[in-house]
Amino acid sequence: MGVKGLQYFMEVCCPDSCVPVDLKQMAGNHLKAHPDSTASLVVDAMACLRYWYRCPAWVHGGQWKEYINILQEFINAFTAAGIRLIFFFDGTVEERKRSEWIKRRLRVNQDIAKVFQHIKTHNQQPNSRNLFCLPSGLATFSRFALKSLGQETFCSVREGDYEVADYALSHNCMGILGQDTDFVIYNTVPYLSISKLHLNSMTTVLFSREKLCRVLQLHVHDLPLLSCLLGNDVVHEQQMQRLRNIALDSYRMKCKEVQGDRVYAAAEFINIHKPSWQTSPWVKRSVWSSEPTCAMSEFVAGDILEAAVEQHRRAESFFIYNVLYDGVVECSNTLEDEDEMELPPQAILYLPIRERIYGILLPTEPDGSGHTVSVKEWFVFPGNPLKEPTRVTPKPIRHLKGPLDLRSVWFKTDPEVKTIRTSTLLDIFDLYEFTEELKYFDSPLIAVICLVTYIAIQTRQLSLEDVDAYLSQAVCVRFKSFRETQQLRIPVVDPRAVQLGSVFVRGLTYLIAANSACGFPFPMDELMPWKCFDGLLFHSKYLQAHSGASTEELLEGNSSWTSLFQSVKELVLEVCRKHNSPVHSRPRRRQYRDVRPVEVDDEPGERRPQIHHPTRQDFRAPAHHQQDYRPRARHPKRGRYHLAPRWTYSQN
Repeated sequence: MGVKGLQYFMEVCCPDSCVPVDLKQMAGNHLKAHPDSTASLVVDAMACLRYWYRCPAWVHGGQWKEYINILQEFINAFTAAGIRLIFFFDGTVEERKRSEWIKRRLRVNQDIAKVFQHIKTHNQQPNSRNLFCLPSGLATFSRFALKSLGQETFCSVREGDYEVADYALSHNCMGILGQDTDFVIYNTVPYLSISKLHLNSMTTVLFSREKLCRVLQLHVHDLPLLSCLLGNDVVHEQQMQRLRNIALDSYRMKCKEVQGDRVYAAAEFINIHKPSWQTSPWVKRSVWSSEPTCAMSEFVAGDILEAAVEQHRRAESFFIYNVLYDGVVECSNTLEDEDEMELPPQAILYLPIRERIYGILLPTEPDGSGHTVSVKEWFVFPGNPLKEPTRVTPKPIRHLKGPLDLRSVWFKTDPEVKTIRTSTLLDIFDLYEFTEELKYFDSPLIAVICLVTYIAIQTRQLSLEDVDAYLSQAVCVRFKSFRETQQLRIPVVDPRAVQLGSVFVRGLTYLIAANSACGFPFPMDELMPWKCFDGLLFHSKYLQAHSGASTEELLEGNSSWTSLFQSVKELVLEVCRKHNSPVHSRPRRRQYRDVRPVEVDDEPGERRPQIHHPTRQDFRAPAHHQQDYRPRARHPKRGRYHLAPRWTYSQN
């Protein structure tokens, strides 16, 4: 991210530009200089996700309660230092950065393939930070997590770095906390490193653009040109290769080859040629303040668009702004096995859900000239080369008579409208006929029922054991603290369980998108993963269920948990039967001899979860379930996911 090679250059070749700072002292100095303001830091949240997610277990779908605790500790440290935090998330991908986005997504796909290969070879999570992937949906859920913790949280409506830089400058903030050298280039407040942050001492490194300019003999207003010569997310490195080679050859004729000469050569080129300088978007406030144009304005009322923008900016909704304003949505990588043939990629599995969400927000019928509106989707999954977006047309909701009155659903508050909101959301997940039965459950359990029944009906591949694993963990997690889930003992990692965990968590993102489209029939905080899912807990229940554990064992001997589980399971199985998708028992027992336990790296300040070394007794199934599990045959063309004929993802 940012300017190619500049971070390395500043740290290795220009160490004077990397200034150690005490944040508490920096806040005090800021208050002395500006007594009428507060000491505020703008946080580039997308750059902080890896720093925040320090949970040792990451492959199982996410340790969400533990993650919430980490965020709370982060906030507490700054609050104690007298520093106010303002968090910004990227709310859209600009088309001029699309090629760079695609390149990174395809690279992560390769990493995910290596992760699954490691799991299949070693029956454990990779223990190297070089082979690490953030849990699916982490960026999406982090914004809601921070809001639930009382933090000011915003989503950008255009390039996120511009909005961060603009907000920090216009609100007289003491700095920007992130990991992106674009903040060195922008003429804004000081840039502070998240990767160098030590919470215990509240110290980090300030990357000084002024000291960098002194070393390179440049002015601050020359830095955007330096960024272009070196390459960045917009001006690709290859575009400037010829000019950079000329500059480098010229520099090496006068100076011996030194570390960082690529940057020195570019700086010298700027000084020699003295180009007339035009104010650029990096430093021009009027460009930062410009509003994006709406691509769907002819299809959506103005007050609906205005509400969508405001909800998006305040990080209160998800997905809706991108559909209504840009007509373009994207979904990043998910932990999915490219060799898995039974379970479709989540992008294809949840396509009908997205079509129905689009059908709520946009016209489902052609206009007078025969034109049909469509949404462009950039969804990452194994086998999709991302050469072009897929155009998806809105589909009507099954039980809705005519278009939904969005004004009523979004703005009115009478009881009848509240009922319509709920029934519409349930209709999206094929649960309209079960509205009355669902009234007996709270929102987190309704979320679980929506997703488990949908996955079972759509794939027709969930076994009774899979359903038991999903539902038993959903019941148990309600009553466990983050310390209890942290201490769970998982003897092995199963690749199918990894994918099922990721599929469920990704499904929650579509559920909150549907909730946003339907006018929030359920409180958003009640639909979050820390209310209904824990990766390690799900994995342990999956292994138990497929090893023949009884219901009593799955529910840990708690009679009230067992009663709740039975009620939820009864409804889930009834829904599946009504949709001609009965769920059958298909245990997938494995031979666990000589299997090593899950191992994780100990990072500084991290607590290693307890490791359970399995014995034969751990996996002893009932007598009638003791035949060997035979894995399915591998697809002949290993390594690619073939969409036809089963998983269709039609393109217009």
